[in-house]
Amino acid sequence: MSPGPIAPPYVRQLPLLGWLTLVWVLLWGTFSWANLLSGLLVAVLVTWLLPLPAVTEHARLHPWPVLLFAGAFLKDLAVSSVVVSWEALRPGGPVRSAIIEVQLRTDSDLLMTIVSETLTLVPGSLVLDADRERNVLLMHVLPVRDLDEVERQRASVLEVEERVVRAFGSRAEIAAVERAVRRERATAGGVQR
Repeated sequence: MSPGPIAPPYVRQLPLLGWLTLVWVLLWGTFSWANLLSGLLVAVLVTWLLPLPAVTEHARLHPWPVLLFAGAFLKDLAVSSVVVSWEALRPGGPVRSAIIEVQLRTDSDLLMTIVSETLTLVPGSLVLDADRERNVLLMHVLPVRDLDEVERQRASVLEVEERVVRAFGSRAEIAAVERAVRRERATAGGVQR
């Protein structure tokens, strides 16, 4: 079965142009036609002057999972902002944090990048290193009060990974993550008995 026709380069650039234009408008903080058009001009100049290498992997957009991912991301942003603000302003001792290592279940460079960026954008978590060879993220997280909270943070990273794979992964990548999730739940169920 042939993969089908490949889109011309300018068509493949449209999502990037749209994203860069959106970022430009958001940076200015107000929507106007001048901001939109200048953002589009800047996006075209950036992609023309600084072309990105071709991505060998192709993201698939699954509309419903993308909406679920976006909703969960916005919720994480809001909740984490409140938690980190409270930790910074509350009376008492310093905020406790931890550096954790999380073994991802996907081996896709593109999906690992989306997971890393998503986690770094949420207040209270920062990806310090991504070990591509072992599919491991090294993260700084806060607040952390005990070892149970460390495990909850690790589990939340894996939840983000699962949402990203369901939203942008291929059928094979989604199936691989689903198998890994089933194995983890079976193992956890066996440990709890």
